[in-house]
Amino acid sequence: MTDTLIKLRKQLHQHPELSGNEENTAKRIIDFVSEYHPSKIIQNLGGHGVAVIYEFGTNGPTVVIRCELDALPIIEKNSFAHQSKNRNVSHKCGHDGHMAIVAGLAPWLQNVRFKKGKVVLLFQPSEETGEGAAKVVTDKKFLHLNPDYVFALHNLPGQPLHAIVLKSGYFSATVQSFCVRLKGKKAHASEPENGINPTVASAALIQLFSKFTNPDAKSEDFALLTPICIDIGEKAYGISPEKAELHYTLRTWSGERMHELEAKIKDAVFNIGATYHLTHEIEWFEFFPATKNDTSGVTLVENIAIQNGLKVSEIKTPLKFGEDFGWFSQKYKSVLFGLGAGETHPSLHHSDFDFPDELINTGLKMFTGTVTEILGK
Repeated sequence: MTDTLIKLRKQLHQHPELSGNEENTAKRIIDFVSEYHPSKIIQNLGGHGVAVIYEFGTNGPTVVIRCELDALPIIEKNSFAHQSKNRNVSHKCGHDGHMAIVAGLAPWLQNVRFKKGKVVLLFQPSEETGEGAAKVVTDKKFLHLNPDYVFALHNLPGQPLHAIVLKSGYFSATVQSFCVRLKGKKAHASEPENGINPTVASAALIQLFSKFTNPDAKSEDFALLTPICIDIGEKAYGISPEKAELHYTLRTWSGERMHELEAKIKDAVFNIGATYHLTHEIEWFEFFPATKNDTSGVTLVENIAIQNGLKVSEIKTPLKFGEDFGWFSQKYKSVLFGLGAGETHPSLHHSDFDFPDELINTGLKMFTGTVTEILGK
């Protein structure tokens, strides 16, 4: 089965699709799991999402094992045989590997015998934009499943290969992206006084935003404001520009801290816009709520790791990246854990990243053990 799952992983890697466009990826998953006779398959869940259901009785808990369907708008730099065939799109977060692990549970679930409960293999769309989980948890088809537990993993370069990375409470950050748009008045570059150039106001905002940052990850007031893109004017040397855009991401641990930051940013934009006589607006997008792990669930996962002889690494501070799994942890008893991809492995979202196939068996052991612990009692 390992060879079969590696083949599936490489097929998924060759045919990546961006968030919201995962139709063919979902079809590949459905074609694969259908051979292992699930009780039911739900399609078009929160978009192109797929839920593969195995029922073992009308009573008992429902366990959801979740992975992600989407890829990233990154050019593949690797030259291996399974490199992406879709230009400018590639699996640089390892979602192809996550899917292979979760799909690999289907043949096991076909043959295992539990007296009660239900297992849902969830292939979620649009994780990278922060939209997929939010749509899934409000989809009536998912609400009808009424999960008791939701589990997921994410490969983590920089951590020892096969290590299980755990933390109770906050596991990943609250993340919010935004764009500030300023508009003044265009003028000839020789007569800037006849226009309103937004450059000085933009500089004032950049300086002010930098004062809102507290990069101490150990602090409850941790706040990271990262400038992503700043766009002012054009390469036309006779024109004093009228428009500016400032794109940022915000990262905090708690949602409360995020709301405080958002309020500060709104006040700053309003005040500086008024001072420099600029019209202004803020667009907020790609929101990822913090993933907050259930303590008893973390203990369960830790015990499964120990039973399988795997190294357990308990991190002291949450991970700074965003993960829309937080939408599940807001509503259900949930655990997201890390799976070490190797201390020198290329980082997530780097153009030369590729999911380590040797992690597939490790992920399978963790999920089969977790399901057995919950449904096998």
